[in-house]
Amino acid sequence: MMMDEKEISIYKRIYETVKMIPSGKVATYGQIARMVGGCTALMVGYAMAGVSDLEVPWQRVINSKGRISIRDHAGYSLQKAILEREGVEFDESDTVDLSVYGWHGPELYLF
Repeated sequence: MMMDEKEISIYKRIYETVKMIPSGKVATYGQIARMVGGCTALMVGYAMAGVSDLEVPWQRVINSKGRISIRDHAGYSLQKAILEREGVEFDESDTVDLSVYGWHGPELYLF
């Protein structure tokens, strides 16, 4: 299935938004969808699954429960390992505390 221009534009906006998430922080699929507008959390998930550009930190996008959504063990382990290297901690149930590690969007002020 081919994407139309509108879908391509939304994917580009998703990628640009995800690039803003700093190391050591995470955002949810739904949060990115709301920031981008005109898309759903599922579309953000598809966009992250299709990332081939290493400049897009796909690993920093998790679900609203603070958990990694990748179903295969190798992908899950890779995402968790990258996040842990960035300083994100998981509790005993492999959940990230979004109140600690959650990203709230780009800063609206300058230092």
